Order: sequence, then C-alpha cells, then structure tokens
Amino acid sequence: MAVAQLMVVLDATVVNIALPSAQHALGFPNSDRQWIVTAYALAFGSLLLLGGRIGDMFSRKRVFITGLAGFALASALGGAATSFETLVLARALQGAFGALLAPAALGTLVSTFRDPRERGQAFGVFGSVAVGGGAVGLILGGVLTEYLSWRWCLYVNLIFAAIAIAGALAYMRGTRPDHRPRMDWAGAVLSSAGLFLIVFGFSHAEVAGWTAALTIGSLAVGVLLLAAFAFAEHRVSHPLLPLRVILNRARGGSYVAVGLTGIAIFGVFLFLTYYLQLVKGYSPVASGLAFLPMIACILISSNTSSIVLLPRLGPRALIAAGMLIGGGGMAYLTQLTVTSSYAGSVLPALLAMGVGFGMIFSPAINTATTGVARQDSGVASALVNTMQQVGGSIGTAALSTVALTATATYLAAHHAGQLAPATAAVHGYTTAFTVSAALLGLGALIITLLVPSKSRLEELRNAAPPVDVAPEPSPALADALSSQSGSPSQAWQADRS
Repeated sequence: MAVAQLMVVLDATVVNIALPSAQHALGFPNSDRQWIVTAYALAFGSLLLLGGRIGDMFSRKRVFITGLAGFALASALGGAATSFETLVLARALQGAFGALLAPAALGTLVSTFRDPRERGQAFGVFGSVAVGGGAVGLILGGVLTEYLSWRWCLYVNLIFAAIAIAGALAYMRGTRPDHRPRMDWAGAVLSSAGLFLIVFGFSHAEVAGWTAALTIGSLAVGVLLLAAFAFAEHRVSHPLLPLRVILNRARGGSYVAVGLTGIAIFGVFLFLTYYLQLVKGYSPVASGLAFLPMIACILISSNTSSIVLLPRLGPRALIAAGMLIGGGGMAYLTQLTVTSSYAGSVLPALLAMGVGFGMIFSPAINTATTGVARQDSGVASALVNTMQQVGGSIGTAALSTVALTATATYLAAHHAGQLAPATAAVHGYTTAFTVSAALLGLGALIITLLVPSKSRLEELRNAAPPVDVAPEPSPALADALSSQSGSPSQAWQADRS
C-alpha cells in the first residue's frame, strides 16, 4: 500500500524537475508547459470520489491491481512519448488510474487494520508517505534527470508498480461486498465535473490571472456543481458520498486539516525549491537532497504521533499542535534573504515543518477514516486524497499569484541595483511563506473549535456499536452527536427505535 501511495504522490512533483529537459526534447513552447502538470491534477482530482466508490463496489484487490497496471502502462506511454500531445495524454491517464488506485490503497488499510495499535502503526507509515512523497519526488526527479534522462522520471513507475502488484498478489485478500451498492451516476457526474472545474480554475489562474473570464467562470460553475452535488446526495438512496461520512465532527475537521496543510506544504516544495535553485544556485539533485532532514522528521513524527501520542492526546490536541509547529517553521522562512545560509535560515524551518506535518497528516488520515462502515471506506479514503489534491492545486495557484504580485511590486519600487531581481524574487517567496504560516495558524484555530476533545470522542464512540457489527449511525444521529446535545447513548437508542 505504501509503495503504491508513494508512486501516486511523488508523480505530482517528480515530473516538475524533468519539465525543462522534456520541453527541450519534445520542442513545445513555455505556454504549453503547465499542461504536463495540469493534465495529471485534473484527472486525478476530479475522478477520486468516483474511484473510491468503485473500490467499495467491487473487489478492492482487483481495483488496486487494475489501478497499478494502468498507472504503469500510462507511465510507459509517457516515457516513450515523441510528441507533446502524447505526453499530455499519458499524464491524464496516470491521473485517472491514480484516482482508482489511491482510494483502494487507503481503503484497504481502513478495512484491514482494526486493532488500535496496529492501525496506528499502519497509518504512521502511510502518513509518512502521503506527506513526504512530494519531497522524495524532488530528490528522485533530480537524480534521474541529471544522471539518466527525463524519461526515467516516468519509467521508474514501472518498478514501483511491479513491487506493489507482487505484494498485492501475495498479501491482499480479494473480498466483495455482500450487498453491492448501486452507482450514483448523477452524483458521479456532478462531483467529477465540479472538481474538474475547481482544479482547472486554480490552474488557469496561475497562468492567466484571477481576473481572467475563464478562471472566474470555471471556479463559479465548479462551486455551483459541487453545491448541486451536496443537494443531490441528500435525496438519493445510494449516494456517491454518504453524508454520514463527513457530518461527524472529528472526521470533518480532519478533512479540513488535510486540505489546509495541502495548500501550505505544496507552497514549501515550490518556493523553497525556487529559492535554492534560482537564488542560491543549487543543482536539482542538491536542492532535492536539501529536503532530506524534513523527510526524516516526517518519518519520526508521523509514526510517533500515530502510535504513541494519538491514543493519549486525541486528534484535536495533536493536529492543532502540529499546525502551530508547522506554521512556526513557515514563519521562520519569512526572514530569508539573498545571502541567507542553508544551515542557519533553511534547516531549522525544515526540521520544524517536518515535525509539524508528521503530527498533522497521520493522525488526520487516521481520524478521517475511523468509524466508517466498510462499504464507505473507499469513498472516505478518496475524500482524504481529494482534499490533499485540491488543496495542493489551490496552494500552487494562489501562492504563485501572491508571490508574483509581491515580486512585481517590490521590483517596481526597488528596481535599481544588481541584486534587485533576486531580492524581489525572495520577497515574493517570503510573502508566500507568510500566507502559508497564517493559513496553518487559522487551521489550528478551526481544528480546536471543530474537533471534539479526546474524552468527548470516547463518549461518542462508546455510544455507538462496533462498525463491523452494525451500520454507521444515520445522518440524523450524526447531527445529534456532532451538536453534542443530550446523552449520546440516549440518542443512539432513539435512533435504533
């Protein structure tokens, strides 16, 4: 599961490093370059909920292996591409099969690991990959591009897929649901189209600006379609996204945490890479290796948080503290200058952010999928990936606009001097870091207000029967529990009667 998730997550960043070389080899203009990244994000982000529900309807083992095989074939197509159009098609197919694969991987963990300690260990590993995979992509992309070819940034997925398929055949059990739910086609169309337009709108804003008619139109129509999707899910007997999955306050707060952190962490990878390469003159490999301390801290923090701290402190304290620590690391980066050193100005921030992000992602993913019925585990898992993907798209576009605007404003006022362009660029980066730090601070406040305390969560869980014995509480009961009014046990008995 971890190898498959790593393959999906790193593909969001590994190709970024290879883009200049791919552009030189295939001869496409700068104006088309963003489509190599956008094609993957559009297909992946828009099809995740549908992919999650397919995993709930059929054998998750078969869905998982199908996703892996399709992703590998799409990667081979991209690696052998001789034209821009073929490469874009391959990236879109990667995203589509990734949308099938990612929820099946996480959904398998949700339905397999029920013992709290085993679950903590599993989600510690999975959370490390989910948050650290982007940084691994930067390192791997730099090494492969510099020493082999940009095409190996795609071919390497064949190795990952082969390992994961072998593991799936050896260790996964193929199970089908006793009662296969019907597909909510109206919900699938509304959610996929809405998410597609949201991701496209933010991607287009990065290129054309926020005032472009296509940007505004895409975002507006996307929001309307998602609103229609939420309205429709109230009224269908077999919804694509059962509202009981998100009405629970602990799960809802965890989804918010994943989305906000996705915005911030993509900003770190993007602007810190720019700073190291364009301002400090690091090579692609060196800039990727510079993120290794953060990856090490993520690994340690994710596993410690999920296995040791989550059972003792609960998700609210842990996620909120992680956001404050990660936000502190972001705030530390706001003091960067052209002459700042890596050891004194970058490394401490990477260490703090690694600890903070590890405290957020593993507990948030664990909590977001805790207590869901087996028949909903795929779509609940898909929503985790959706929040991370959409958050990353928003972060990349919005923070890029913020940085470019700040750079242009600074350059207009301080255009004299040899270092003016570099100083203006750094000013843009630090402005983006400031916004990211503020977002994480806001996230800590939202989590504190939204997610119940550890003792309250235990009361709510004790009020409901085990997931494996009876179905999830109804939306009416979820409302009663989430409002924290009355006795939870009385509410459950009332719902049963």
